[in-house]
Amino acid sequence: MTDAVRVRFCPSPTGDPHVGMLRTALFNWAYARHTGGTFVFRIEDTDAARDSEESYTALLHSLRWLGLDWDEGPEVGGDHGPYRQSERGHISRDVIAKLAEAGYTYPCFCTTEELAERREIARKEGRNSGYDGHCRDLTEEQAAEYRAAGRTSVTRFRMPDQDWTWDDLVRGEVTFGSEHVPDFVLVRANGDPLYTLVNPTDDALMGITHVLRGEDLLSSTPRQLALHGALARLGIGTGEIPKFGHLPYVMGEGNKKLSKRDPEASFSHYEKAGFLPEGLANYLALLGWSPGNDVEFFSLAQMAEAFEISSVNANPARFDIKKCTSINGDWIRTLAPDDLAARIVPYLIEAQVLPLPPTDEQLDVLRAAVPHISERMETLGQAAGMVGFLFAGEPGCKPFEVDPDDAAKVLDDQGVATLEAARSSLESLESWTTEDIEFALRRALIDGLGLKPRLAFGPVRVAITGRRVSPPLFESMELLGRERSLERLAVVGN
Repeated sequence: MTDAVRVRFCPSPTGDPHVGMLRTALFNWAYARHTGGTFVFRIEDTDAARDSEESYTALLHSLRWLGLDWDEGPEVGGDHGPYRQSERGHISRDVIAKLAEAGYTYPCFCTTEELAERREIARKEGRNSGYDGHCRDLTEEQAAEYRAAGRTSVTRFRMPDQDWTWDDLVRGEVTFGSEHVPDFVLVRANGDPLYTLVNPTDDALMGITHVLRGEDLLSSTPRQLALHGALARLGIGTGEIPKFGHLPYVMGEGNKKLSKRDPEASFSHYEKAGFLPEGLANYLALLGWSPGNDVEFFSLAQMAEAFEISSVNANPARFDIKKCTSINGDWIRTLAPDDLAARIVPYLIEAQVLPLPPTDEQLDVLRAAVPHISERMETLGQAAGMVGFLFAGEPGCKPFEVDPDDAAKVLDDQGVATLEAARSSLESLESWTTEDIEFALRRALIDGLGLKPRLAFGPVRVAITGRRVSPPLFESMELLGRERSLERLAVVGN
């Protein structure tokens, strides 16, 4: 092997990127950065029926959003491009021609129905149900007869008759018996190359030294090793066979493998909900790896410094949304107030809490409110419910509304009387500060009416913020201002 590490992330642009896929990208990126190697981003768009430009764009966005940069790939370039398989058809055609000329492949004329029938017979007889080599040794005359009958052929790779063993970077020694690795298809009948051809070919031509990928691809590794060997003998690529490491499954609810259909699998779900890139990347890193010493909170830079592929756990990792959310909340509390306010703004605009664009005065109010809500936040999306009352009723913003369930719990006759007393005590204040507001309300409601704090301030909180759970009451009233605070106490109290 060469000394310089070259790893790749090569997803297919089908659907929304999912967290298991991004965990794979993260581990490859971290290994490249830890070793001073090269991180190659490659797009395997070999399935024209399922691939989409929308998904391609989402892939690029998701990596950049997480903070992962690539050394070679789309929009970056490099010496081994192009980096989209759809633009490498001429390379695949050249490679398949060389493989065929050297006898590594053969045409297979078996129909789908014939293959299914023979698989079923094999299963009933207790034999291996993989491809049985029916067309492996066809003569030219037999092949010509099939073509004359109008049959088309796929191209199969001729697997060597041997067992396959490799030292997996995550799992240690792994062996597959030859009977479990039958000849496989490289090219469809219409001439389109399959992943089974283009993936190892591109790895060889791009000089990939380490392949870190999901456990679901473990069984395909013998095929890749065989094809890499053939390519090396033909002088295609560097001639070096990469080392393989298979990352653990990411499991969802009920200990089932997390699939694209699971709500918690979608990358866009986390971005829309207001997870921070730092928080999601931190949690994804913990799905099969940790820096040790019970450390669970770290940045991408700290991960890259500590990451060793030998430290990856081979056991399945469970995606725990509660833990993911908790870590995200911890990251929110590390942000400077101005930074957090800036990140919140898009979510407030989306929720129509702020207009587009917000005014300078509104942004000033938001920045002042941030220190009072950051301790209560776990996602940026929660900010709308916490600060919406500050902007409600302003041009371009939602009207002020009181949660009916919360109102029913605290705005009984006593609650209404409490609001009247609160308004009366506040009308005479000369200055509208947190301290003065608290002093006036405590004197009027606790000392004057003899109420306990919960009964005293609950109705006021609902009248001011519309909810029983809100940022600190007195600070909220200062930010809302005298006029609107007194107006809400009067309106809600009537």
